[in-house]
Amino acid sequence: MPTPEQNAQYFLDLIKKSKQGKLKVYIGMSAGVGKTYRMLQEAHTLLRNGVDIKIGFIETHGRAETHALIEGLPMIALRTVFYRGKELSEMDLQTIINLHPEVVIVDELAHTNIHGSKNEKRWQDVLDLLSAGISVISAVNIQHLESLNHEIFQITGIEVKETIPDSILQQADEVVNIDLTADELVTRLKEGKIYEKSKVATALKNFFQAEKILQLRELALKEVASQVERKVETEVPRNVSMRPERFLACISSNHEIAKKILRKTARLASYYQGKWYVLYVQTSHEDTDKIGLAAQRHLINNFKLATELGAEVIRVKSNEVAQNIFETAQKHHITTVCIGKPHGSFWRIVTRTSLFYKLLQKVSDTDIDLVVIS
Repeated sequence: MPTPEQNAQYFLDLIKKSKQGKLKVYIGMSAGVGKTYRMLQEAHTLLRNGVDIKIGFIETHGRAETHALIEGLPMIALRTVFYRGKELSEMDLQTIINLHPEVVIVDELAHTNIHGSKNEKRWQDVLDLLSAGISVISAVNIQHLESLNHEIFQITGIEVKETIPDSILQQADEVVNIDLTADELVTRLKEGKIYEKSKVATALKNFFQAEKILQLRELALKEVASQVERKVETEVPRNVSMRPERFLACISSNHEIAKKILRKTARLASYYQGKWYVLYVQTSHEDTDKIGLAAQRHLINNFKLATELGAEVIRVKSNEVAQNIFETAQKHHITTVCIGKPHGSFWRIVTRTSLFYKLLQKVSDTDIDLVVIS
């Protein structure tokens, strides 16, 4: 494994190649694996090499060994915000841009900014910094990746509210996995290196169970492996031209099924480094005066989610759903159409429901694949 000095030198070489800021993300399976610690180690290495590096935001969670690494690193003061009668601290985006360090440390990538900030999310702040030509080193846990939201809930039983779009990791110039075994992580927890002693017993009964840690670790390892594969695909020249993968996610106003389709299609598009679209065909049964306000709100939120995940949203008014799906697939050179699994016996519905029957008929003589997402 490369030393912290070698890691820092590689990132420094990347910075010198472009005026656009470079992004490095440390990713881990959970809190306590050492992401912030490694970021601060790298910051010291870059500082020793004469790089103008500053801390924009850091969260040590009271961990002594991590907090000790802050000493000697230049920090940009947080801005004070008064919200609902409380005095809160937030990263000062504008001051960072004004000071324009070469590199800035921005921890907690999935953080939601205080109401009234320029951006709703910290990952949006990071995009602003990159556009300003400032390189960023950040950190995030695998459970904050938007397309894995449902899978994380199935593993942990916890619905993660703060997420980042997969496209942020795709834009990163480096993604580094900070890996520990389940035993090592539990040992760190019991030693009080992750949470204070009073919280250890509860953590061991809930999130920090070996089977959960192993599943999260697998997700983190797979994600970084996928990032490496994408780098190879995009940066290593190929002699044989390949047909680019393009995905079409077809959703309705059923928001729960729509979310599953969006997240799984986003994962497919991310894995294959392919462009993807979301199609919503509004039939006369889904006119705004025929579906409730809650359904309309969920639909708008799903359009927003799709955009954040990197999709282009297409909206059509028609009762010819299958025809519009097929025409959209042809127009945008789609290779894979993703639809939701029907309720009840699948094959019974496929053979008796006109939508699926028509769609299967239309794609059967083409190179378009049809994926049913459950």
